[in-house]
Amino acid sequence: MEFTKMHGLGNDFIIVEAASFQEAPKYQANTQQLCNRHFGIGADGLIIIGKDEDQNIFMRIYNSDGSEAEMCGNGIRCVALYARRYGLVDKDHFSVKTLAGPRFPEIYQEGVEEWVRVDMGEPELELQKIPVSGHGSNVAIPLPGLEQDFVFTTVSMGNPHCIIYVDDTNSVPLSEWGPQIETNEMFPDKINVEFVKVINEGELEAVVWERGAGITLACGTGACAILVASVLNGKSQRKAIVRLPGGELVIEWNEKDNRVYMSGPAVEVFRGTMDIE
Repeated sequence: MEFTKMHGLGNDFIIVEAASFQEAPKYQANTQQLCNRHFGIGADGLIIIGKDEDQNIFMRIYNSDGSEAEMCGNGIRCVALYARRYGLVDKDHFSVKTLAGPRFPEIYQEGVEEWVRVDMGEPELELQKIPVSGHGSNVAIPLPGLEQDFVFTTVSMGNPHCIIYVDDTNSVPLSEWGPQIETNEMFPDKINVEFVKVINEGELEAVVWERGAGITLACGTGACAILVASVLNGKSQRKAIVRLPGGELVIEWNEKDNRVYMSGPAVEVFRGTMDIE
């Protein structure tokens, strides 16, 4: 199997080409082997891409535990650069089929780096569609069943997110709280968890526990959800920098079209081949 290793702010992926969207699941059984950092290539996820009949290209992403995610913000930036660099597309602005619906990346130059701006679509705020158990508002929801009392805001960017505000992200025991919240009974499909510190209206800082992957250095859909949640809670402007352990993303929730736009870098690390069963 030929592969390319890429990352977006340290959130790293193995990129593999397949003939079709329907063929991608045949790689799913190998995800844990490939993503293992000691006995495999090592990554937060495996992304299968290729040319598509409906959109310009497709992507399907499998978390390091083998589960499939609907969408991945850092991953789609990597996919966009790969597709342009290796001839799957011949333009800088194109469409990508995902399980969360089509997404629209655009590659541009930001200083010496190649950045990708992605139209991430409209945020979903209705509890039943995220999905989260309960009825009413998606803001300031009590989170039962834990030693620590939390209230959270929930947003879906094609995948579900739980946003919790804290005074200091460095003091969050992420490996303890993350899995407890991810698998809480309020979240029927499990959930991604972001602990957020508000620096000011234009800067937010966060640490991430990703559903199916654990602690990661960044989460693109999470950064989008954080910005939406922060606007809803009156904590930020509609455009802000979201600082993650692996770097910064620029996120905008456009008031005119209600769509969220994510901008940030992606980097190719190396290419190689690996024997799989």
